[in-house]
Amino acid sequence: MFLGLDVGTSGVKAVLEDEAGALVASAGRPLALSHPQPLWSEQNPDHWVEAVIGAVDDLAARHPREVAVVRGIGLSGQMHGATLLGRDGRPLRPAILWNDGRSQAECAELERRCPELHAIAGNLAMPGFTAPKLVWVAKHEPEIFAQVAKVLLPKAYVRYRLSGEMAEDMSDAAGTLWLDVGARRWSEKLLAATDLGLDHMPRLVEGNERSAVLSRALAQRWGMSGEVVIAGGAGDNAASAIGLGAITPGDAFLSLGTSGVLFRVTDRFAPAPEAAVHAFCHALGGLWHQMGVMLSAAASLSWLARILATPESALLAPLGVRVDRPSPVQFLPYLDGERTPHNDAHAAGALVGLRSAASRDDLVQAVLEGVAYASRDMLAALGRSAQQITALDLVGGGSRSVVWAQIMADVLGVTVHRVEEGEVGAAIGAARLGRLAATGEAPADVCRKPRRLQSFEPRAAQRTAYDDAYARWRKLYPALKE
Repeated sequence: MFLGLDVGTSGVKAVLEDEAGALVASAGRPLALSHPQPLWSEQNPDHWVEAVIGAVDDLAARHPREVAVVRGIGLSGQMHGATLLGRDGRPLRPAILWNDGRSQAECAELERRCPELHAIAGNLAMPGFTAPKLVWVAKHEPEIFAQVAKVLLPKAYVRYRLSGEMAEDMSDAAGTLWLDVGARRWSEKLLAATDLGLDHMPRLVEGNERSAVLSRALAQRWGMSGEVVIAGGAGDNAASAIGLGAITPGDAFLSLGTSGVLFRVTDRFAPAPEAAVHAFCHALGGLWHQMGVMLSAAASLSWLARILATPESALLAPLGVRVDRPSPVQFLPYLDGERTPHNDAHAAGALVGLRSAASRDDLVQAVLEGVAYASRDMLAALGRSAQQITALDLVGGGSRSVVWAQIMADVLGVTVHRVEEGEVGAAIGAARLGRLAATGEAPADVCRKPRRLQSFEPRAAQRTAYDDAYARWRKLYPALKE
């Protein structure tokens, strides 16, 4: 039996997977975000640990025999979050998260300090990444910066609290702007640009390698017998790729979680910073991946549901399983700024084309389509640097919606597949990395592709209509920015 733990932004998921690769049970705990100032997004790191322990407590209570024979644990988590620890191993301040936009000015400063940054890290300096956050802390909270002994990412902090070991995997480390992504090692030059050194970093491991052992106290708490290995794990998107069996160059998927991610596996380090495309290490040695990222994907629908005080399911139901034409209203999903392709933390969302006849259904459809148009932007950005993507697996909370899947196929012009267990992909991937670390099996034998539940083909008439609507939508961002 193997346990996967996914430390997300809005909650923690824990899953049990058996030796046959079947999902046995899952549990979760919610997490709250703090926005103390505009552009700020923070969480208390100890809340991640409490949520993880609570979720596993739940599994152990409901499935004690299965939890007792867990052999390996894998971790996945939200990327980029700056968790600053003092010499006592305790957090010095709330963690600054991936969707925090306060460090825009520090990004430009970092690129001035290290002109080789793009070549080494393979990415633009963006406020979401970890390194600019430390430049901000040094400038605005120097008394905190002076006490920093270690900088950990969210799942690495959870690992530390589960085991006492400080380690990080390559895929998550690649999102810090401190990793030499091609060489898969910390870059002293990039660290020096933020007045840090190798001693501030955890040791590096591959995602399927053994990184630690679960503490005896927690093993006893959960009734686990014998040594329980903790794998290196992966950033949330690389872990989702493992769960989807995306371990062959050319494999691709679209995640509609809080954020939106278009992910493609590559067999080499393939940076494309000019298109605001991310180039990171994959969770397995010898593989890398490219990503386009939007900051508000399913979060856009959640926002609409919140302001209309209506459950998301009730908003979606009137649309049925497909729509026949684009909404007369258009939506920019830049509620927390945007990465690919604009790299603009100050980008704002907008509803455009409102008239007195506009209905609630028009607004809901506009939100779904706005996220699809932003996904098409990401598809175009990745298309500049490698082979064309012709099919995508759809995962994340947004993958529950059949109408959204069909809109995606029509807007993107590619086949879209809804897959089994798409909502817990990162946690499933983490469990499989835990299995690989515990057993030493070959990744191809464990990381199998999930069963496809439903496939959606682009419809010719709707594709033409969406081509026209997308061309109009593309004019909104520069017009509103101006």
